[in-house]
Amino acid sequence: MREEAAGEEKTRPLFSGRAVAVLGITALVAVLVDQLVKHLSTEGLTEGEPVRILGGLVYLSLLRNSGAAFSLGSGYTWVFPLVTLLVIGWIGWMGTRLRSVPWALALGLVLGGALGNLGDRLFRAPGVFQGHVVDMISLFGPYAQYFAVFNIADACLSVGVVLAVLLELTGRQRDGSRPAPKNKKQESES
Repeated sequence: MREEAAGEEKTRPLFSGRAVAVLGITALVAVLVDQLVKHLSTEGLTEGEPVRILGGLVYLSLLRNSGAAFSLGSGYTWVFPLVTLLVIGWIGWMGTRLRSVPWALALGLVLGGALGNLGDRLFRAPGVFQGHVVDMISLFGPYAQYFAVFNIADACLSVGVVLAVLLELTGRQRDGSRPAPKNKKQESES
């Protein structure tokens, strides 16, 4: 029985085309939506004039952020693209071993969010590797009164990371497998 399982394991492809497609499509959609919303925000919003929507649940408050979340590290803008490139490289490497669609979705969201903000860092003012990220969504009050101002890329990153943590906590592996449940005899021997 174990020999048959080992033989099946050897013939199993290293990655799933379906999982890689989900990763790529998710990342592409995240980047396109992020860039569209940023374009509409820079064209339609004015800094210092927040727009209240959904009864004040959400404010559209145009900001240009040189730092990370909560404007941390604003003096080290050049570091963020380098870290992002490492994350993109790691996700690319993971894609060569990916067989799980839920993990593909999580990694696609992280990749799309990373690429969306990397585009700002590379191509927006004040210059390459120093560009400021366009943020526009503020919850419960304008200009981070109660919660950080963020963008679609940030939301994708956050949701992707939370999904990855949940997948990890529930034992889902990136290769699509799950650890075998322990039986009572194994538990008592541990």
